[in-house]
Amino acid sequence: MGSNEGNALPVIVRVLDASASEAARTSAVCAKLSTSCADPILYTDSASCLQDLADKSTDILIIDLETIGGDEALEAYAVRCPKAVIMAVSAKGSVSRAVSAMRAGAHDFLTKPFSLDALASKISFQLKQRRPVPDAPSVNASAPLDVSRAPDRQPSKAPPAPAIQAETPGTGKLIGVSVQMRDVHEQIARMAPSQAPVFITGESGTGKELCANAIHDLSERNPNRFVTLNCAAIPRDLIESEIFGYMRGAFTGATENRTGAAEQADGGTLFLDEIGEMDLMLQSKLLRFLQTGTFQRLGDTQSRQVDARIICATNRNPVAEITAGRFREDLYYRLHVLPIHLPPLRERRDDILPLAEAFLTRYSTEERRSFKGFDADAEARILSYSWPGNVRQLENTVRQIVVMNEGAAVTFDMLPMVIRDQSGRPNAVIDLSRERSRISVPSRPFGAIEPLWAQERKIIEDALDAFDGNIAMAAAALEISPSTIYRKRQSWTARSV
Repeated sequence: MGSNEGNALPVIVRVLDASASEAARTSAVCAKLSTSCADPILYTDSASCLQDLADKSTDILIIDLETIGGDEALEAYAVRCPKAVIMAVSAKGSVSRAVSAMRAGAHDFLTKPFSLDALASKISFQLKQRRPVPDAPSVNASAPLDVSRAPDRQPSKAPPAPAIQAETPGTGKLIGVSVQMRDVHEQIARMAPSQAPVFITGESGTGKELCANAIHDLSERNPNRFVTLNCAAIPRDLIESEIFGYMRGAFTGATENRTGAAEQADGGTLFLDEIGEMDLMLQSKLLRFLQTGTFQRLGDTQSRQVDARIICATNRNPVAEITAGRFREDLYYRLHVLPIHLPPLRERRDDILPLAEAFLTRYSTEERRSFKGFDADAEARILSYSWPGNVRQLENTVRQIVVMNEGAAVTFDMLPMVIRDQSGRPNAVIDLSRERSRISVPSRPFGAIEPLWAQERKIIEDALDAFDGNIAMAAAALEISPSTIYRKRQSWTARSV
């Protein structure tokens, strides 16, 4: 069953808890929601709740994990109300259990005893994220929930799941199925509830801002602002006024008072991207702000206090920057409380195709193209390319392909030349220059020279051995298409018959 489909009737809330008093207490959250709610329906046994989920509308389901036998059993409830907001609660809270519950279908998790304000905040945030029509796969789901309904309508077929799903709710844009990204998702889930500063490192284009945004979205600060400031994009003499603001007359051109990023992020999160570009003098002021929570606008004598969580990011090696005297050591240790590193795309190749497919879906819809996927040759080259620009380069490449071409599948010829021609690629899968630089073999009698097909066979079989029989990777290393290898092998079989 889905959620409501208009704007007339109140949302339906169901609470399942073996303790009737706990269920009644939890249901009082309805009074704290800005959305109009019908009288909540309470359950103390799983069977009746499952039956109602199967044939009645549900917008919010709050479910106690101990009542249903653990987080593994949650999936049976989630599939019966695919459009509902599902909140899992448990007296046995842990980060691993929260992550497990979210993977089973919960949108968020709370440990008992919890405050009704905290529960209301999380539900309100999730309600804002619901889409009225969830059948189209999307990398970014941020539309509000529709809240009208036809009462007790017959079960509808569950919408198809998106092609790519994040490991943890809130990390939907940070796509990744690799071991490395699963670790990142788990770190985000651990860090989000804290108020401590987060220090994100990683090469340009790895998704540092998306990571910061995910931490904010999963935190209790998510109803408030997430303010981003790119320290590399602002002239050094303007960064201080951008962070702390200024008063009228503070400098030439300051014709009015202006609120800085720190003040705008009060109650929320301030993300300082490329913090390694910040001037040393301003670093000392930022350190003082972190220590006291107070600051002064440029040209002002009054101190102001704000409550903003700081997340910063850099594509540089912070230790090397400290050694070079470009980054204050005391500021580094003040910020480096919760470190998280985003690996480059070349180190998590399992994520390349899921990312490419997600971008293809997004931009095909946006540009009104009919692309449905990649053919084998295109996939092989995309997988073997090193992607020095990381996810940002992959996204821009897919967008270029969609805009400049048309078809049902992306073919090898549609790839940009820099991707197709890997002769000068960095981090190549096989360094063929070593083969070319070997000492030439001495001349041999004519009868000792092998025919071309036999030499080709040896080269291809050596490449296949190097990649444990993976035809796609061997073809990419040899700079030929996988279909060429299949065709050659068939010809060898015919010769041996």
